[in-house]
Amino acid sequence: MSQHEAVLESAAIGVPDEKWGERPLMIVTLKQDFRGKISSEKLKAFMKKFADEGKLPKYGVPDRYIFMDTIPKTSVGKLDKKVLRTSVK
Repeated sequence: MSQHEAVLESAAIGVPDEKWGERPLMIVTLKQDFRGKISSEKLKAFMKKFADEGKLPKYGVPDRYIFMDTIPKTSVGKLDKKVLRTSVK
């Protein structure tokens, strides 16, 4: 996801799924110039290209994308996935 020109930063987390048990959810922060101009569908199409090229398994393409102004980080600057998992449903 980070290779998309509009993406400032991103994080993938697993979320419960009735059918598969767990599915990826992509959390994205867009660069200022792209805010409000990029849709979830465009990002999913971007990810599907990687799956079509064999660089990503098809099950690894998230169905859901959430846009955030900032992604929570730990005290050492790493993405805080614990906070993301509790704050995103």
